[in-house]
Amino acid sequence: MRSLSRRAFLIGTAAGAAAAWGASRVRAGRAASKPNIIFIMADDQGWADLGCYGSKHVLTPNLDRMAAEGLRFTDAYSGSPVCGPARCTLMTGLHAGHGTRRDNTAKALQETFKDRPLVPLKPDDVTVASLLKKAGYATGMIGKWGLGNPGTTGTPDKHGFDYYFGYLDQVHAHDYYTDYLLRNGERVELDGNKGGKKEQYTHDLFAADALRFIGRHKDEPFFLYLPYTTPHGKYVVPDDAPYSDKPWPQPIKNYAAMITRMDEDIGEMMALLKELGLDENTIVFFTSDNGPNSPHVKHLDSNGPFKGGKRVLYEGGVRAPLIVRWPGKISAGTVTDYQTIFYDVLPTAADMAGIAPPANTDGISILPTLLGKNQPPRDFLYWEFFSPCQQAVRIGNWKAVRRGTKDPMELYDLAKDPGETRDVAGQHPDIVKRMAAVMAREHTDNKYWPLVEHVRGRKK
Repeated sequence: MRSLSRRAFLIGTAAGAAAAWGASRVRAGRAASKPNIIFIMADDQGWADLGCYGSKHVLTPNLDRMAAEGLRFTDAYSGSPVCGPARCTLMTGLHAGHGTRRDNTAKALQETFKDRPLVPLKPDDVTVASLLKKAGYATGMIGKWGLGNPGTTGTPDKHGFDYYFGYLDQVHAHDYYTDYLLRNGERVELDGNKGGKKEQYTHDLFAADALRFIGRHKDEPFFLYLPYTTPHGKYVVPDDAPYSDKPWPQPIKNYAAMITRMDEDIGEMMALLKELGLDENTIVFFTSDNGPNSPHVKHLDSNGPFKGGKRVLYEGGVRAPLIVRWPGKISAGTVTDYQTIFYDVLPTAADMAGIAPPANTDGISILPTLLGKNQPPRDFLYWEFFSPCQQAVRIGNWKAVRRGTKDPMELYDLAKDPGETRDVAGQHPDIVKRMAAVMAREHTDNKYWPLVEHVRGRKK
């Protein structure tokens, strides 16, 4: 395993650490009503790829410890089964039936943007960062953005982020040894990767930059959004330890090593928060943006008991790990089956900052659940996706999935059948009718992503 020493960038000496501790303790007392918020998101990591979610293959001691010291959700969800729209639901508090981005690309734009038909955030889209900035937070995004390329209306600086470093284009983010990244709109040349060299692994750059951001803003409330690129393919990592001797294909070894490397960096971040005296005034979230790809399901059981993975609205495509730690506020070692989804992040952050969310948000604040209080069950969860067209609704333990609007509805009782293996739609026509009504109501027409009546090649 590699040696971890990035905190030297920020602290340097024990005396420096002590001084930082004293200063931040004063700040923490002044701003206790506005906690620092760190939101970490893995990319394409499965629900069951963590030890605390039952993995028998991937080592994640720091995230397991985070769960032991905080709250673990069993029934948390991404807002979409792929990258771009999942991030849109997270940032805007709108589900995919209302949001600006509902798939990674838009076929209707192919004539205009033949290579990358992307839909960026609109100028009037309110984000978690824009809300928190108005509440006095320093705001930063480090990693993979995916909601607006350079020159569009969707770049992070136009949506509340004071600082950003990383990839804007989601396909550029597949290159872990790219020769450049972007910082606040300016190219950062990575000379160690020029000419085919592989000396600067971008995930390591993000992990180090996150520590620097925390150090720079230790004396004021901050929001740090960390959408890490790992373990998304290309499955490239500087070292496949501790899985080198596993009887797995090399991409599987690399995938597991990418998760463990990220886990190490999260552990280092948690240690830094303690060193700077920020631990008790910082809430840290960890999740993944969507389900895993099929090779990892086969070799690592990455989707656990669930059916499907990335690109489908079955549980394996959208059920996400969610761990939340906030010492002194969240009880250690707790587990909840409360249903939450990405579009709850915006109203929850607003609640923590003491401000009102936009009136049109589709989410709810889950702060009561985080603090161990009883919270009424939500009315429903909603998803839609377009390659191929799919809609899904969860109400209580009932989950409905359909493709075209006139294709058969599938209905599952997740309490008895979490793997969605037994379609019971024919036995519950009243529930099917209720689900169809939610699907019709929650989809707003969009020129880029129209619903279709029938999906060709649909498989039961």
